[in-house]
Amino acid sequence: MFRDLPEPLVPIFAFPIAGALIGLIIGSFLATIIIRWPQGRSAMKGRSRCDHCGRTVRAIDLIPVISYVLRAGKCAHCGTRIKADHLVIELGAGLIGGFALFADPGLGGILGAIFGWFLLTLAALDAQHHWLPDRLTFLLAISGLVASFVDNGPDLPSRLIGGFAGFALLFVIGWAYLQLRGREGLGGGDPKLLGAIGCWLGWSALPLVMLGAGLVGLLAIASMRARGQAITVESALPLGSFMAVSAFPLWIIQVTIETNLL
Repeated sequence: MFRDLPEPLVPIFAFPIAGALIGLIIGSFLATIIIRWPQGRSAMKGRSRCDHCGRTVRAIDLIPVISYVLRAGKCAHCGTRIKADHLVIELGAGLIGGFALFADPGLGGILGAIFGWFLLTLAALDAQHHWLPDRLTFLLAISGLVASFVDNGPDLPSRLIGGFAGFALLFVIGWAYLQLRGREGLGGGDPKLLGAIGCWLGWSALPLVMLGAGLVGLLAIASMRARGQAITVESALPLGSFMAVSAFPLWIIQVTIETNLL
């Protein structure tokens, strides 16, 4: 019976490969945003320059991952070692694109990749600067609600409830902590991020997001202690990063379950 099935026009493995390659390119742009935005510089203006010698980076040295490897992670002009942040973001974005198109080789996968790239950017900004820009969380929330009309994920009411419940949950916890301890225990962007994640995954996934964030946080604490690094108020753990890291795998699981049910 299977002999009569038509051959697919494009091999199924081509989608995750294409997603990974596009992700690497997107990752190069995201890394620029992550580096420049906290410095008050636009990622859209001006060519990339070496932070040490100020020389303009040539186009051949901007090829994602490959340029970094060929240059051994050093500037082609002055030989100063380049931070590995750029490479990590590029690889992360590539993996997100590949996994998203593997889970759903279609429009849903593209939307999932966008979800993951937003989360990657927010996670990096929170980890490095304890900053979750309202502009990004707002776009993340709106894109999640819009995606409800075209993907196979939760319906719009579930996402709306998820957006409200996610924000309200952490807002109340943060307010209660402030009243009891007299100081802030959560950043102002954390409730907004959980609300935005709820706009993608729906209200029922919020407990799993927080559980995943807690597990990631425990791993981070264990890693810090293994390196002999003290945990202080100044080195506050970025809850937003932990939520972002746990949210994307949950999207993959959610899509996989929905696909098998259709």
